[in-house]
Amino acid sequence: MDRRQLIVRGAALALTAPALPLLLAPAAHAAPPSAQLPSRAEIIAVLRRVTDHWISTHGDSGNNGWARATFFSGLMAVHRLTRDARYLNYARAWAEKHNYGILGGVTTRHADNHNAIQTYLDLHEIEPEARKLTAAEDTLRRMITNQPNKNDDWWWDDALHMAMPPFARFGQLRNDSAFSTKLQRLYNHTKRVQGGPGLWAPDLGGLWYRDDRFLPGRILSPSGKPVLWSRGNGWVAAGHVKVLKALPAGAPNVPEYRDTLTRLVTTLGPLQRTDGFWNVNLGDPAHLPGPETSGTSFFAYGAAYAIGAQLVPSATYLPVAARAWNGMVATAVHADGFLGYVQNVGDRPESSQPITYNSTADFGVGAFLLAGTELAGLAR
Repeated sequence: MDRRQLIVRGAALALTAPALPLLLAPAAHAAPPSAQLPSRAEIIAVLRRVTDHWISTHGDSGNNGWARATFFSGLMAVHRLTRDARYLNYARAWAEKHNYGILGGVTTRHADNHNAIQTYLDLHEIEPEARKLTAAEDTLRRMITNQPNKNDDWWWDDALHMAMPPFARFGQLRNDSAFSTKLQRLYNHTKRVQGGPGLWAPDLGGLWYRDDRFLPGRILSPSGKPVLWSRGNGWVAAGHVKVLKALPAGAPNVPEYRDTLTRLVTTLGPLQRTDGFWNVNLGDPAHLPGPETSGTSFFAYGAAYAIGAQLVPSATYLPVAARAWNGMVATAVHADGFLGYVQNVGDRPESSQPITYNSTADFGVGAFLLAGTELAGLAR
């Protein structure tokens, strides 16, 4: 057994799950990034540079769909860290432009359309005003009361990031367990029922299939290995982080959310490339290899939270998160703050290829901002 197999087996045993024989070693890189986390001031300087570049080049703040809403989630995290009024003003203007509404109207059950609620809640926390949450609460309550036994709306793993946090946060805000009950039913369907076995793969260390098209024996990589999309797993990690941030430690289902995130972070550690990134297909590093920022950002976000929450040992996983951050800063962040190597909209490794130094997207920037703000909390 070679060193790579020993690492993977060790991770799997730590998860009390089988080893991951289908996941190969990451691609080599000539200049590995430092495993030391930069100072808090250095991280904030990069966050400001990336944030300021996006705002300065996007006078039109965009629609309130899932992609732009993910950027604003990251922007609000940077505002909480820096207290820079410019960031709050930009986010407020975006929400006001859309009248704190829901894309597709309040009758929508589509998780993507609920992503903007996260920023509406952030803005309401800072400047409480009932109208900011009127449409948001209406659409979520319709999910609870209309067709109450329908729990198959979250049929793809991205949905966990888009819609889990709004349900968790509204449940706490309104002190109403109906939100957390519906959240768990939708989540359980995605995890254990969707497509037959569910999208969660405990036999692969707790990674997730993007949707049931990619379940075992269906869509495979060109070399016949599983397709476990990096950003899809990144959405899952980020959704769990945000839910755990919203819920008190003693809330129902928190142990499951913690364990699921812990297993995912623990499995991702040995799969990290030596340049700090993760491949677009976690199941086959030879499948379209190369740096990709959005999945890597979400994984750094998940790892940083897990370290801070003491779900994983800092000595083991802080270097993982630091390599991810340092690799992205060295490879993907341009001098002016443009963020590159972001896989654009898609649902699999082949989507929006090729991924280049000049490939970017709003949700990728948002993911990067979330990662940096979480890492800043660990830095000195």
